[in-house]
Amino acid sequence: MTGVWVLLGVLVLGGVAGALLQARNGRIRAAKASDVTELPERVSARLAPEGVTLVQISTTFCAPCRHTRVILSALAEKTDGLTHVDLDVTETPEVAQALSVLRTPTTLALTPDGREVFRVGGVPRGQELLEALKPHLTNA
Repeated sequence: MTGVWVLLGVLVLGGVAGALLQARNGRIRAAKASDVTELPERVSARLAPEGVTLVQISTTFCAPCRHTRVILSALAEKTDGLTHVDLDVTETPEVAQALSVLRTPTTLALTPDGREVFRVGGVPRGQELLEALKPHLTNA
C-alpha cells in the first residue's frame, strides 16, 4: 500500500512541475540590470541601427527553436523597425553565459545601443510579443 502512495505522490509532483514549466514557457520578462552587463561582440555586431532587434539564442538540436525562428521571422517581416537575428550558441556557450541565458530558445529584445528591453524564455506568443514591442518601435 505504501508503494501506491509513493507512486501517487510522484505523479502529483510531476504534474505540478509540468504545469509550472508550461506556464513559464513563452512568458515575457522585463530586463533586469543583472541580466546583461556587456554584449559579446558576436551579438553587438548584428544589432540593427534603428528599431528593435530580436536576438534568438538557439542550439543545433533544439526543436522549439525552429518554431521560434518561424514566429520571429514572420513578425520581423511584417513589422517596420523590427529585425530578427538567430544566434546558434552550440559551439560558443560562452556567449550564452555572457547573456545569462539558461535555456533555448531564449529571445532578447535589444535596442540599437545594446540595451535589453525584455526577454522571452521558450517559444514566444506572437501577439503578446508584438504588444510588448509597440512602445519601443519607431513606427508604433
